[in-house]
Parts: sequence; C-alpha cells; structure tokens
Amino acid sequence: MKLVRGIISAIVAEAGKLMRFGASGRPDETFTNREVFQNYGFSSRPKAGAEAIILMDGNVIYVIAEDDSRYRIALEDGEVALYNNEGVKVHLKQGKKVEVSGADEINLGGDRATLRQLIDERFKTLFDAHFHSGVATGTSNSGPPTVPLDLLTNATATVRAK
Repeated sequence: MKLVRGIISAIVAEAGKLMRFGASGRPDETFTNREVFQNYGFSSRPKAGAEAIILMDGNVIYVIAEDDSRYRIALEDGEVALYNNEGVKVHLKQGKKVEVSGADEINLGGDRATLRQLIDERFKTLFDAHFHSGVATGTSNSGPPTVPLDLLTNATATVRAK
C-alpha cells in the first residue's frame, strides 16, 4: 500500500452517488474514473488543480483527502472553517465566536434573504409589537409603540438591511 500526492484534473459526480476523479501523480502517472472517499455528513467537490492524497493498494485507488491552497484561509490554533473558492466562509473562531462572511444570500429553513434582512425584519416585528409593563400603578401595560420602527432612519449602517 502506498500514498501518492496528486493534482486533480477532473471530478465527476452524480447526486447521491460516489464522486469519481481524474488526477496526475508522479511523472507519467495518471488516474481516471477512481473513487473519492468523503467523511460522513460532509461533502465537498474540489476544483481542477486541487491537491489530493491518493491511496493505492494494487489496482484499488482512492482519493482519501484533498486540499486547495489557492483558497485556504488562515486559522488560529483550535479554529475550524468551511470555505469555498468564492470567498464564502463559516469560521468557528476562538472565544466562542462564529463569523459568516462573503455570502450574498443565506437560506435559513426556507427564509431566503440576506442575514441582515432576516435580523432587521424580525427585530422590527418584535419591536412594533412590544409593550412595557409596570409603567402605571396596578397591572396596566403601556401598549405597543405608537410609531412603528423605521429601519431606514433608525437602524445603524451595521444593522440596516442592504
């Protein structure tokens, strides 16, 4: 059994099927129509030019790991990130922080909008319906605001939906 470092030339994938790859290894060594192994619950489709670790055992040949230094991001010790070639990333950072960046749109369970729109619209709905208790003697409430929140004039540039 041996490991070979290769360069992926092509990936062929059908939904729900194993991916197959083409790659070049050492000089005069090419691989075609071989399987790509992936971890359960996580899948990626590397672009042509990505590096691969190829496991060879006789005529049994698999890609067992792939990486693409063209798109790799910097991480601190203990950090984890999902990222792609377009600069979209989900970065689990030290200090219990999560950074999502580079996405033009985020789909959360069917709600299709920018993350800022999802936050702004839900915040506005909550704000417009809220009331204050304990503002008068007894059990009276203040009622909802008399003027609805106008996000265009009241939200900061950081919070305002684009």
